[in-house]
Amino acid sequence: MRTVPLFQLPVVLFPGALLPLHIFEPRYRAMLSDCVEGDHLFGVVPGNTDSDRPALGAVGCIARVRAVQPLPDGRSNIVVSGEDRFQVRRIVPSEKAYLIGEIDDLADLPDVQVPRPDELASLRTLGVRYAEALATLNDVERDPEFSDEPGMMTFQIASLLEWELPVKQHFLAIRSATERVARLLHALPSLLGSLEARAQVHRRASLNGKGGSPPPMTDALS
Repeated sequence: MRTVPLFQLPVVLFPGALLPLHIFEPRYRAMLSDCVEGDHLFGVVPGNTDSDRPALGAVGCIARVRAVQPLPDGRSNIVVSGEDRFQVRRIVPSEKAYLIGEIDDLADLPDVQVPRPDELASLRTLGVRYAEALATLNDVERDPEFSDEPGMMTFQIASLLEWELPVKQHFLAIRSATERVARLLHALPSLLGSLEARAQVHRRASLNGKGGSPPPMTDALS
């Protein structure tokens, strides 16, 4: 059990994944400043439509600030990486402008069966193809690298998928790597077929719109 600043977002951060964020609200500017001066960690949790606080028991992911790009008006662009999952136990009373949550770690439970090597090989192949098609659509170079650890690999691949937010949130809460592997192997073929078709059309169209380079980010750990 520990406490972390909480950032409510309509996105899901997965362990092992990178996520760019734009920080503009005053409370989250303050949170970012405190995080960079401290341990560089905060918790990403889904918003609660019935409250300005996350629901107790909500599943989130610890974010580590990896890079910060300050903007002239006080806003910032940042990149975070996902670390451990957690559940919100309670909101801690605080004078801070942002919420601070008391959280419990949410690790995988032991699996009775582990994913077979052929299942993991198939999942990796599908994940690489998906990442490459996504890179084509976004006109970027990408050399996809996934963890050799099955649980982490499932999250890294899930972070790429064009799933609805509730589906991603449910996937984040699954505490069996074997179940997550099975769900991805079931979902990926149809998702991949659609994405690769779009990528092929995009490639043939030879779209080449490129803008100027943004201001450089700085390493938040330096």
